[in-house]
Amino acid sequence: MSHTTTDEPARRASGATVPVLAFAGIVVAVMQTLLVPVIKDLPRLLDTSPSNASWVLTSTLLSGAVATPIMGRLGDLFGKRRMLIASLSVMVVGALLSALTDALIPMIVGRTLQGVAMGAIPLGIGLMRDMLPRERLGSAMALMSSSIGVGGGLALPAAALVAQNTDWHALYYGAAGLGVVSIALTLLVVPESPLRAKGSFDLPGAFGLTAGLILFLLPISKGSDWGWSSPTTLGLFAAAVVVLLLWGLMELRVAAPLVDLRTTARREVLLTNLASIMVGVSFFVISLVLPQLLQLPSETGYGLGQSMVVAGLCVAPLGLTMMFTAPVYARLSARYGPRTTLIVGLVIIGIGYAGGLGLMSAAWQTVVTSVLIGAGIGLAYSSLPALIISAVPASETGAANGLNTLMRSIGTSVSSAVIGMVLANTANDVGGVAVPTLHGFRVSFMIAAGAVAVGLVLAFFLPRRTPAAVFQLRASSEEDANLARAEQALAGAGQHPLGFRGRVLAADGAPVARAKVTLIDRHGRQAGATLSAGDGSYALAVPAQGPYVLAARAAGHAPLAHAATHGGDRPVDLDLPLPGETVPA
Repeated sequence: MSHTTTDEPARRASGATVPVLAFAGIVVAVMQTLLVPVIKDLPRLLDTSPSNASWVLTSTLLSGAVATPIMGRLGDLFGKRRMLIASLSVMVVGALLSALTDALIPMIVGRTLQGVAMGAIPLGIGLMRDMLPRERLGSAMALMSSSIGVGGGLALPAAALVAQNTDWHALYYGAAGLGVVSIALTLLVVPESPLRAKGSFDLPGAFGLTAGLILFLLPISKGSDWGWSSPTTLGLFAAAVVVLLLWGLMELRVAAPLVDLRTTARREVLLTNLASIMVGVSFFVISLVLPQLLQLPSETGYGLGQSMVVAGLCVAPLGLTMMFTAPVYARLSARYGPRTTLIVGLVIIGIGYAGGLGLMSAAWQTVVTSVLIGAGIGLAYSSLPALIISAVPASETGAANGLNTLMRSIGTSVSSAVIGMVLANTANDVGGVAVPTLHGFRVSFMIAAGAVAVGLVLAFFLPRRTPAAVFQLRASSEEDANLARAEQALAGAGQHPLGFRGRVLAADGAPVARAKVTLIDRHGRQAGATLSAGDGSYALAVPAQGPYVLAARAAGHAPLAHAATHGGDRPVDLDLPLPGETVPA
């Protein structure tokens, strides 16, 4: 088995668990757009050059990218709630450090610490899978996944208001306060997951991934300053390829890797992660373009002449719409599956960008564009964790979602670099100042539409799911926890309740993962149920000795009903071979 349980009994999730976890995600996302209103003023505020000031943003990007998969794996091993609190605590320390300084180096250190909190998103999704019943899981994961966009969208007007009316350090004090509130609510409301992955933390793998990501993301974020064809940029890209290849070879030989590359290479996981990059690209384009369009003076002939605060308010519906699409996603996904919902979301994003090409002449038009694109991104982001979770074992939820969140971050990083280059190359020089042009904005929207088109192609190649498979996708990790508890209960004869254990097998002897195994007593009542693990193994404790029927069912296989009697003093080892040909979808 790939997972185990803690010795502590699991507390059940309360109705406040999901809002508290989503609030943590929103708090973390605030860090990504916190400085947008003062970006142009950072060189003056920190008494440094524009090139040096850009490290204040780059440092957060790099630390967030590194921390996301690492914190996910640590959560799988040592407790997701524990790691969530740790990441938020590091963020608070970083925010306070930034609030107390005007010097460049301490500011960069503080921003680096703030980026660590990005790991909260996959940790929250993992906690939801481990604790929530299946009827709540879809909308909860959708809200958590969308929180990164919700927080970023809502932070823009709030940060603009603060920066325009108070000292800019108040931004960091506010972020630290939100972090403290989130930690307190998590301690009070969110229970720890009983599930743990087996194995140890892959420290060499963490160092290798860190080095590879820094070598890859650094030239992406600094390429415009260094020159895309400069020896430094090209050398770092080449070094990133070498380091990541060596890291991958090492991970394939480790018993408990930081990232299970074999799982990552599965069709569903690989295509979902690639589609996530495209969604990340499309999400960040609107965040870069609309605030500039809104704030450019009307004398340019196309600028809308709005204040910093009004510009933030016009873009805020992007985040609000993402939040309100979570319940819509849950209904669509329950009926049609997350693949279809991802496709629908991408189509809506594409329509938003296509329509946005002609909706740039008034502030209300930018609001319409924000709402439409926000709805599409909300559906797309909400689909991603469900697609990942359906394809990986429960013990790898944190690490797998951490990698998926990393893919979104890579998408936003690539988007920032490409759109920044496009706007710079199409800008007009007015008195020594580069002024973005309407042509540059429209080219940026077309690039976003192109990314959406690539994402659609990837989504269409994702495997279709039968209704039974959709059920497995929505199956609660509460059932995974039942399996883990049954394993623990059956671990030793004579001192624990007894039961049945074994593997669910296909007609050709191959193991069947996530098959539903139901225990039925002599009165025809359900006495227990679980899902088989990745290697096909299952375990069911029995309430008393006697005759039982074990019913096994899995998508694409004929069902099995097997009569068995438990009458001894040890667990009964019983494999359940699913008979006959596969059932056509």
